[in-house]
Amino acid sequence: MSVWQLVAVAAVMLLGLVGVLVPGVPGQAIVWAAVLWWALTDPAPVAWGVLIGTTCLLLLNQALRALLPARRPKESGAPRGTLMLAGLASVAGFFVVPVIGAVLGYVGTVYGAERLRLGSPGAGRASVRSVMRTAGYSVLVDLFCCLLPVGAWLGALIWA
Repeated sequence: MSVWQLVAVAAVMLLGLVGVLVPGVPGQAIVWAAVLWWALTDPAPVAWGVLIGTTCLLLLNQALRALLPARRPKESGAPRGTLMLAGLASVAGFFVVPVIGAVLGYVGTVYGAERLRLGSPGAGRASVRSVMRTAGYSVLVDLFCCLLPVGAWLGALIWA
């Protein structure tokens, strides 16, 4: 697989990660399609293993989505920009502090932005609780289920 194809696959994966954060965009399907594209053009066994793992993880996420609270970001009281910034910080945090950085980035960014907006630590904590109850858990689980295949793809490129 050429370097330009890898860059294109990475761009599609990044589009899928942003798609998880934007309502109406099928982010998980876009990430899966990028992994499928990579696996079809790179016939190594590790590519097919990443594709199988991605498929199983995303299907499990779809099956268990009914158990998560519905996304209701407007009811959280936080501005849409705060939630988008938290999602982007979660993506960055996943790669800075592998795996747990996604959760730390999301929750920490919501707290920091809401504390600045509302002016007190107590109001920031209350806003984090509200955001996590109304939209945070489902967004974070969906984002995490897309971040794991992207991390596996990146790991396969580096170490395989």
